Amino acid sequence: MIPTHILIIDDHDLYRSGLRAAIIANMPAAGIFEAGSIDDAMRRITDKIDAIVLDNRLPGLNGVEGITLLKKKWPLVPVLILSSQSDPEIIDLAFERGAAGFISKGDAADKIVASIKHILHGKFTAPLPECETTLPRLTPRQCEVLDLLCQGMSNKLIARRLLLTENTVRVHVQAVLGFLQVSSRSEAIFVARSRGLIS
Repeated sequence: MIPTHILIIDDHDLYRSGLRAAIIANMPAAGIFEAGSIDDAMRRITDKIDAIVLDNRLPGLNGVEGITLLKKKWPLVPVLILSSQSDPEIIDLAFERGAAGFISKGDAADKIVASIKHILHGKFTAPLPECETTLPRLTPRQCEVLDLLCQGMSNKLIARRLLLTENTVRVHVQAVLGFLQVSSRSEAIFVARSRGLIS
């Protein structure tokens, strides 16, 4: 089995230790590197990395602000943001900066590990925020993407219209497909219209 190298960037030692244990329990071949800040990671870690798990609340640069810097050092490495906040604006900004995933820091360890596996396989993972009735809903940005998708726009055209990168649009489209529990854009349009989500 080829070892996977995962970098955890979090300023809480106990949280890093717990996450490290959870990853190794599910991925025995994984090699884990740890850093307490983005600056620490940039300075100390010189090894090959396959995925980065990045806390959003850090001393110095926060996670979302630091994605661009990490991408300069490890351009092809997917970054999973861990955050105690799930504001749509923060989620959108994370994906615009190049994150491959965003998950609540309060989620169960097995869910976080599943998200790590997800991004390692080249897939995106995004949260579906919950409203007061605990029913999943789309973020405002995902609603915009759904509307333009239903107008027949390609990812490139949606990116131009919303001033986003194509990568960010792909993430939102995948989140929309997951929310609607469909596997294609045409199915998404059909289901969205049948539910009255779009006119």
